[in-house]
Amino acid sequence: MSLKIYNTLTGNKESFTPLTPDTVKMYVCGPTVYNRVHIGNARPAVVFDTLFRVLQTQYENVIYASNITDIDDKIMNTAKANNESISDVSARYTTAYFEDMAQLNNLKPTITPFATDHVGEMISMVEALINNGHAYAAQGHVLFDVQSMEDYGKLSNRSLEDMLAGARVEVAAYKKYAGDFVLWKPSTDDEPGWDSPWGRGRPGWHLECSAMIEKHLGNTIDIHGGGIDLQFPHHENEIAQSSCAHNGEQFVRYWMHNAYINIDGEKMSKSLGNFRMINDLLEHYSGETIRFAILSAHYRSELNFSVELLDNAKKSLDTFYNTLRGLEDIKVDDSADISSSTIYQALLDDLNTPIAIREMHAIVKSLKTANDDEKIALKSLLLKASSLMGLLQKNPDDWFYVDVAEGDLSDQAIDDSMTAMKQARADKDYAAADKIRNELTEQGITLTREGWKRN
Repeated sequence: MSLKIYNTLTGNKESFTPLTPDTVKMYVCGPTVYNRVHIGNARPAVVFDTLFRVLQTQYENVIYASNITDIDDKIMNTAKANNESISDVSARYTTAYFEDMAQLNNLKPTITPFATDHVGEMISMVEALINNGHAYAAQGHVLFDVQSMEDYGKLSNRSLEDMLAGARVEVAAYKKYAGDFVLWKPSTDDEPGWDSPWGRGRPGWHLECSAMIEKHLGNTIDIHGGGIDLQFPHHENEIAQSSCAHNGEQFVRYWMHNAYINIDGEKMSKSLGNFRMINDLLEHYSGETIRFAILSAHYRSELNFSVELLDNAKKSLDTFYNTLRGLEDIKVDDSADISSSTIYQALLDDLNTPIAIREMHAIVKSLKTANDDEKIALKSLLLKASSLMGLLQKNPDDWFYVDVAEGDLSDQAIDDSMTAMKQARADKDYAAADKIRNELTEQGITLTREGWKRN
């Protein structure tokens, strides 16, 4: 069975075939490094890391590029507010991003291009667009002429009128049409800038991805991914830039977009104050727990992110690791073939991770009654297939015996106390049970219906 992908451009689930046999070129929009990343940033990183892993089982050469936007007005504003340099801000939050992504078990992309390293390529692309009649210079700006492109809006399936009505566009005297977007803009003396044929300035946000894709992956790539919020205008404008700079060549063959994350039932929004920073979440949950929670819903479905979701994710992982801990004497067959397994088949079907996770639970259930030979096959399948989702990467003892601060209880010690408390209740020794509960409370442990959690 070949990989099937839902292509946003066509609105259909399609069998994936790379442009070049045995080589896949994939690009995913990365973060703008002006702050720590939130759970919304983490979803595409986890989703497309999973796709990266699956693609590597089918193709010899998979090139996965994900960029870092290290020049942007948001970075400039943070630097000004903190009275520090733009480079210091971007360097600090780039390092933090890499650390957070490693905690989520994400593999490193093949290529991580930085915007500021590609300004020359951006200027060259702007020159090509002007020469091809798709861009114009005005008052130190260079703008893309959206009316010059016959099928502008095809990715989001919008007409120019619809896009103009539904978007916040800057109405400026130097624009031929209000919907034209900026490729290059002038910089003041106190703003970062580069010399160009149009004066000292800096690139527009949309331009960087097109230029970096051209340099590292070529004019046409197989897969372009990102959050659904980027479909318009960012990805629409990438298509316009890249296609028109290369005389109408196809830019991307398969577009993939993950859906929004909702926080406790509300769409994640700065105005609602409901962002969940990854580093804050990591103080209470492991990176693998957060990853499991993200993968528990299909990537094209909205995900309601909540404490309950995280607690259930941890409970599921505890079950898996506890099962593996009971199978320590069962060897693993590294040559096990997972191609016909239901987990792998689910992942090939447009990354259906909820079905894959359901099948992981089914394997755990089967292990309870399996003989030794069956246990070898089932354990091997569970570990090999789950690794494609970046799950069950730890030794079970490492999972349960976590590093804790001096004086804090380990997960295992808490579990042991919970067991002792339940036994005391069963023995009707309520004084002992209450004593254990009070000791846990003093250690910052809250008992829940599902078990416990750290405060």
